[in-house]
Formats: sequence, structure tokens, C-alpha cells
Amino acid sequence: MKWEDFRPSGNVEDRRGMRMPGGAGGVGIGTLVVVGLVGWALGINPLVLLSGLDAIQGGGSPTQQSAQPQGRHGAPTDELGRFADRVLAQTEEVWTGLFRAQGRTYQEPTMVLFSGATRSACGGASSAMGPFYCPLDKKVYLDLGFFQEMKTRFKAPGDFAAAYVIAHEVGHHVQNITGILPKVQEAQRTARSRAEANALSVRTELMADCLAGVWAHHANARFRILEPGDVEEALNAASAIGDDKLQERAQGRVVPDSFTHGTSEQRVTWFTRGLKSGSMQQCNALQGAI
Repeated sequence: MKWEDFRPSGNVEDRRGMRMPGGAGGVGIGTLVVVGLVGWALGINPLVLLSGLDAIQGGGSPTQQSAQPQGRHGAPTDELGRFADRVLAQTEEVWTGLFRAQGRTYQEPTMVLFSGATRSACGGASSAMGPFYCPLDKKVYLDLGFFQEMKTRFKAPGDFAAAYVIAHEVGHHVQNITGILPKVQEAQRTARSRAEANALSVRTELMADCLAGVWAHHANARFRILEPGDVEEALNAASAIGDDKLQERAQGRVVPDSFTHGTSEQRVTWFTRGLKSGSMQQCNALQGAI
């Protein structure tokens, strides 16, 4: 993937190396790590386990924002930090253009780079949780060590695989600022069962996969970022983190009603749909559900 010559974002907050006072959102670091590992192994978003479904989809207390640490602003100088910074900048260019074509203004998110643990407006976070988006503060949270986990644990190496992860989280930001996430939250609150609420979560995640594909389509059209093997890297990553594969690896069986992100096949299908079409309208996995 070509990224080295692209501009920095200017929307990166670097908290790496910062000590988080008082633990993470009132939860001990040991608990965060355990819960995070369980969540990733079972394909369940650990923020759901820690804070309840409302926290990740837009509930929770806005007063938590005041307790967030403030990291360094400016372009990171290490290679992984520069990579994440420039991928974020590419998403800004693409989504600004797509929103402008619809007569709208794109509100750029902030990316928080952290190590170990940190706080978000959605609650505490640890590296074991993996990347996530918090709709309350409109920030993407990322421990860059997750990319090594993708390579060694999930067998999904490659810079474009890592870019797909960032673009997926930015896809959640697009859902948030277009009003989709609040509607999902309300639908989940009135769901008749946990399985029904999980099904909404799956649709939301598949839509974010599709939006990541839309970004890749337009980023390549404008900046020629793709190199041989890049698309295969992203598809491998999407497949590796499907709920069915994660559950099969963790417990030797799959429980479809507990899926929260979609099967490997579904994730590949929806990313591919966005990549081929370049159309946000092709990404409405939630049609008829909210």
C-alpha cells in the first residue's frame, strides 16, 4: 500500500506512554485485560461486556468525557504512528469529498493512539480490546500493537489489512454523524431479545466493513494506493475476524445468536461490495431494521 508520501492528518492524539491515573473508567487493568481477551476470543465487543450496549452505541454518561487524559497532538514520527496518521488523512480526503458531493460537511474524527489502557467518553479501554470507535467523543481508539496481533494471532498481516481496520472504525464514525448509530441504539433498546439486539450489531458492523470498502475504492481512484496483494490482505483480515472463526477457535463451536460482527463470509462480502461499487448507498445493511 502506498502511504509514505501522503500528508499527515492533524487529528491524531498520541497518548502512548502516558500513565492513566486511577485505572480505566473505574475498572482495574487486570479486569480489563481479562474481559478484553474473552471478548475478542468470542467475537463480542469488550466494550459491551464492560459498559453495556449503550456505551458503544451512544449511551452512557457524557460526564465521563471530562476525565479523559489529553495526549500529544501533532504528527507521530515513528513508522507505525506515521502509517496510522496518513491512513486517517486519506479517509478524511475521501469522506470529505463524498459528503461534499451530497451537499454535506464531513466532520473529521480524532484518532487516539494509546498503549496499555486509556479512557474514552464510552468508558475505560485496554489494548486487549482491539481498536474501537466511541460515538460520544467521536474518536477512534487504537493501540498500534493490534497490528502485530493481526499478524501473529489472526494470521492477517499486511499494511492494507491494517488500513482496513482503521477504515472500518472510521466507517462507524460515518454511521454516527449521519444519524445511523443513534437509531441502532434505540432499536436495540426495544429489541425483544439479546439475539435480536445482536443481529442489529452484526448489520452495523457489516455496514462499516462496506464503508471501509467504499473508502478503499475512492482512495485508490484518487491516489493509486493499492499495490499487488493489497486487496487480498484486506479480505484475509476481514475473514480472519469473523465471529464464526473466532468462536470456533475459542470454544470449538459457533453460536450464531451470539454473533455481533458477522461471519467471515459476510465480512468479506460486504467489504467487497463497497470496494467494487464505491457507493455508500450499496452499504445499507440496516435497511428495514431501523
